[in-house]
Amino acid sequence: MKAWRVNELGEPRSVLKLEEVPDLTPAAGELLVKVLAAAANFPDVLLCRGEYQVKPPLPFTPGVELCGEVLALGEGVSGFAVGQRVVGQPNLPNGAFAEQTIMPQERTFAAPEGLDDAEASALCIGYQTGWFALHRRTQLKAGETLLVHAAAGGVGSAAVQLGKAAGAKVIGVVGGADKAEYCRQLGADLVVDRRSEDFVQAVKEFTGGRGADVVYDPVGGDAYARSTKCIAFEGRILVIGFASGTIPTPALNHALIKNYSIIGLHWGLYNTYEPAAIRACHEELTRMAAAGEIRPLISERLALADVADGIARLGEGTTVGRVVFLP
Repeated sequence: MKAWRVNELGEPRSVLKLEEVPDLTPAAGELLVKVLAAAANFPDVLLCRGEYQVKPPLPFTPGVELCGEVLALGEGVSGFAVGQRVVGQPNLPNGAFAEQTIMPQERTFAAPEGLDDAEASALCIGYQTGWFALHRRTQLKAGETLLVHAAAGGVGSAAVQLGKAAGAKVIGVVGGADKAEYCRQLGADLVVDRRSEDFVQAVKEFTGGRGADVVYDPVGGDAYARSTKCIAFEGRILVIGFASGTIPTPALNHALIKNYSIIGLHWGLYNTYEPAAIRACHEELTRMAAAGEIRPLISERLALADVADGIARLGEGTTVGRVVFLP
């Protein structure tokens, strides 16, 4: 079978190579799946660079999220059937950017019927992260104002839709006119292009001076620092990631003086400490998708041959919205 492999660490365009590799066989507790669609995520960029918290042995195939068709079940697997359409996370070092891969039973879920393959492939990481962030970690309330950074990205776009579904007023911050238009399609109440507008001032004007109740920040760096200037009384700043490459050093005296909370979210830890919550979240997301409350907005549907270029563009910040590869 064909698979994209990283034999040495570096920038995706340089190190990703499409190769013929041996067929895979599922072990106990695993499923062999045909990849129907694999969504691109920023962790794929970090995996290529060797900068992700998970460091699979070389060589490896990146791709952390997919929709697939079950081809075979390993010993002890129950609740799934050959031919069934599923979504979830594959077992690295055999990631999703391949014709086939291996998925662990505990990170495999039935694909929502109302979503096509590309849409279903993008439902897990971004939407699960957003759901836990907004509902478990911050208890976002209807009528509150949610500020989302990188709102045209993978986790940001999911947060916009989830915020709207929760009844919040959503402000999306993006970089560029094309990303601004994508964010409007997601349903944001206000879209701010950080290249030409000051989001701090925009938030204050939109909220009548109160500020944002919840800030969803997968960027870090200056995005975090400036968010502290427009956070509301009893506001909550969610630390999701550091796509800017700069990890902030919060001034805790400022959090004290302005009476706001800094809340971290490492979604993957729920797989370790509360896996039942992951499955319950998927059931809720499936319900929301069926009700039309959320739907991944896919901007690019590419071939398997386009993986290296697509992941490179994601790392360079030039993609808009969700990019999905369809083998």
